[in-house]
Amino acid sequence: MEHNPRDEDERARLSAVRSYEVLDRPRPAALDDLTRLAASMFDTPMAAVSLVDRDRQWFAGSHGLADEQTPLDVSFCKHVVPAGRPLIVPDATRDSRFAGLPNVVGNPNIRFYAGAPIVDEDGHTLGAMCVIDDRPREVDDKQVRNLVTFAGQAAVHLTAIRNRLRMADLGDELARTSKREDDLVATITHELRTPVASIQGYLEILGDQDDLAPYRRLIEPIHRNGERLVSMVDHLLAGTRPAEAPLPAPVAPVGLDTVVAAAVTGNRPLIALRAETVRLRCDAEVPVRADLSRLAHALSQLMRNALLFTPADRPITIVTGAVPRPFVEISDNGIGIPAEELPYVFDRFYRGRYARDQAVPGVGLGLTIARNIIEAHHGTVTVDSGDAGTTARVALPAAA
Repeated sequence: MEHNPRDEDERARLSAVRSYEVLDRPRPAALDDLTRLAASMFDTPMAAVSLVDRDRQWFAGSHGLADEQTPLDVSFCKHVVPAGRPLIVPDATRDSRFAGLPNVVGNPNIRFYAGAPIVDEDGHTLGAMCVIDDRPREVDDKQVRNLVTFAGQAAVHLTAIRNRLRMADLGDELARTSKREDDLVATITHELRTPVASIQGYLEILGDQDDLAPYRRLIEPIHRNGERLVSMVDHLLAGTRPAEAPLPAPVAPVGLDTVVAAAVTGNRPLIALRAETVRLRCDAEVPVRADLSRLAHALSQLMRNALLFTPADRPITIVTGAVPRPFVEISDNGIGIPAEELPYVFDRFYRGRYARDQAVPGVGLGLTIARNIIEAHHGTVTVDSGDAGTTARVALPAAA
């Protein structure tokens, strides 16, 4: 029998895919978080971490997609694996490879696709990190680089999942605790966030129906409160994470400006309400080792505080730099924090007098979550305030 190196490489790749033990299992919450962040940053309704198996693609992380898996014959991601480079499809109806596929001519009506290869530490291309839209569109070089960064983050999360499972097999109790926590989060995600997301999808469809225009004022509050419910559950889970279940070690380099951009994206609804916008002064090429979605979430919490406690006609400034080590500063001209309250702002469920008196939204977990995530990245966060205005400063180790 003739030896075919290509067949041998594919067998090794498939073995690698299965070694992560995420096929046919509840989706890891970290990968769902990553796809949700990617969809938000690229402003697409769908995103996925797609692992390419022998005859199917399995969505190990997913946002906006109803299926857990699809056959390979309708897969865009399968084309990314042999090429080993990003695939951009501006309009699938104009591409002979995809124009006749059922997911193009029918639900979910794919038009735009962008996917970057997920390559593990052994060099195996496991699948693709992709963002998908039902409208044609273009992307620029910076967006492609950001997508490659997301794919690298997906590979890091998969490696962490596999390592944790291997440690559990060796009887490491800490790893088992962390695995149980991930299973709990995945279950809550499936039982609460997923049904609400489905409801949100149907509400969007109803909102687009012209004959239902008189009822749009009723649909929009339902949609908005559904998003608030999912966000609150995520917030509580992050803020009550047990100390013995630490965050994954940050091992993937990512540009600090990309993290800030992701955090700003998460606060777009609040920024849109302001007369004075958020001013960004971000140095390019400031790499840090980070879990992109978690670090962006931490910065988003700090930004949200600035937005909630600063009048809409006053500026908020976000600055990044690399000296003496990578940092982010978020400065506002808001009401400030009384000196007697500053020692307690990082305590769980602590809310200052102004927040209580003015019924500012929140449960007192934002700064707790931010500090826990930043310390897991071996960084520090400080908050300084005077009579008017507050500055939150985050310092992080530089990526080698």
